[in-house]
Amino acid sequence: MKSYKEVAQSWLDGNFDAQTKAEVKQLMDTDPVALEDAFYRNLEFGTGGLRGIMGVGTNRMNKYTVGMATQGLANYIKAHVEGAASVCISHDSRNNSRLFAEISAQVLSNNGIKVFLFEDLRPTPELSYSIRLKKATAGIMVTASHNPKEYNGYKVFWSDGGQITAPVDKDIVAEVAKIEDPADVRFSPVAGEPQAPIEIMGKEVDECYLKDQISLMLSPEAVKKHAGLKIVYTPLHGCGVRLMPEALKRIGFTNIIHVPEQDISDGNFPTVVSPNPEEPAAMKMALEKADETGADLVLATDPDADRLGIAVRDNDGKMVQLTGNQTWSFLTYYILKRWQELGKLSGKQYCVKTIVTSELIAAICQSFGVKCYNVLTGFKYIAEIQKQQEGKTEFICGGEESYGFNLGSFVRDKCAQVAGCVVAECAAWAAEQGLTLYQLLQKVYKEYGLYVEKMVYIVRKGKTGAEEIQKIMADYRATPPAVIAGSPLARVIDYNKPEETGLPKSNVLQFFNEAGDVVTVRPSGTEPKIKFYFGAKGDDAPAKIEALKAQFIS
Repeated sequence: MKSYKEVAQSWLDGNFDAQTKAEVKQLMDTDPVALEDAFYRNLEFGTGGLRGIMGVGTNRMNKYTVGMATQGLANYIKAHVEGAASVCISHDSRNNSRLFAEISAQVLSNNGIKVFLFEDLRPTPELSYSIRLKKATAGIMVTASHNPKEYNGYKVFWSDGGQITAPVDKDIVAEVAKIEDPADVRFSPVAGEPQAPIEIMGKEVDECYLKDQISLMLSPEAVKKHAGLKIVYTPLHGCGVRLMPEALKRIGFTNIIHVPEQDISDGNFPTVVSPNPEEPAAMKMALEKADETGADLVLATDPDADRLGIAVRDNDGKMVQLTGNQTWSFLTYYILKRWQELGKLSGKQYCVKTIVTSELIAAICQSFGVKCYNVLTGFKYIAEIQKQQEGKTEFICGGEESYGFNLGSFVRDKCAQVAGCVVAECAAWAAEQGLTLYQLLQKVYKEYGLYVEKMVYIVRKGKTGAEEIQKIMADYRATPPAVIAGSPLARVIDYNKPEETGLPKSNVLQFFNEAGDVVTVRPSGTEPKIKFYFGAKGDDAPAKIEALKAQFIS
């Protein structure tokens, strides 16, 4: 096995462009630590695709690693798909996203695979939608979601519009792993072999996407009565600005307030440290705009517009940010209530949540007689249930605590646009009941009990950080805590054992105590973090959450 220095030297000696070679040489001369991190391994093409820091090196997002991933995908498609194949491609506002999208399109074209490429940045959920609209074989979304500006990524979707899952994901991973040299990539046309066309998509797809999403709304009369609801919206410099304000207007809202500085699509995300609507700092300007204008609701989307953060006014009139668990809880209640009122519940519908998402959602579903599936973290597993149940039972909605939600089956991924529209619609419906959204959430707690959740993460960067994270997981497996927040350990679920969980293998541990509290530990699949999810129920839930944090986070 070559050392990182030998691999770096091969980039200097190989068929790489002059700028790439100059950057490698500079790392060699000035920053040996950065050089090691850039070349000590290949950037892993995991079951969801690529994600990493942009720069030169085998462990970085750059045109060569993107090209190699695309060549592997092309090889899989050519080997496993009969007849004409096609791939839809989109990208967000991140630096190099358009470049990576165009490189992917060219490589596929040079492999004889037709490409549908969006004319400019479009949201991840619209990419998912376009796959089914165009009856494409697969899709590529160039995005690093809500990660900091240094990152970019590459998500692969399949013909159902969902992100790839087993066995396709592992088979594509295996094909990508076979591409060991950029020389194996068809960056240029091959003599004697035809190129497939690259067709540009644009407003015609936008119109279909908007029309289908608007058809999902449940309370048009309430929206009509409360059309003037003041809504602040920020795309956090991402692609949500393309369609979210238009969608809100088309369902009937007339008072959409922008944060002009953040409407600018910019991969440097100049007004935020991190473009993550989970982070209070990212919402700061929108909250200030809400106070300045007296707005009732704040909606914020991440760069690829699949995650939604919201803020509402509490009983004292102060703007407060809600968690994903809180938002999806009152939203699930609203949607099921409206389905019930409209006579749409027949016992053949279902919802889906992930294992780290609030158990309150399962309790709400049970009260309406609606089945609630519990799946691994990642919206692709929610989409997988949709695929399995298609033609059998009807999907209503699904969500995950990390600010991802979807309603209906037009999109097979989380969709901030449809979530934002239904949150606004829910606010209008609540107003008809004499309630704010905050009061609606309180009503849900009163009916089902107080559920409190908290996610805390620890960052461990680089090679040593990755090793430390794996050691933490190994230690918990070897020696689980005997007592959790003062209550004896009752049960451990190790998702590395699919024969016991009935779910795909995953590096996740859950600890339940006799009091019903739960702690879930999992390394992030996309960032150098290990995440701890704490959940508690009851009037003393806030105190129990603090006890759990004190025990597990040192």
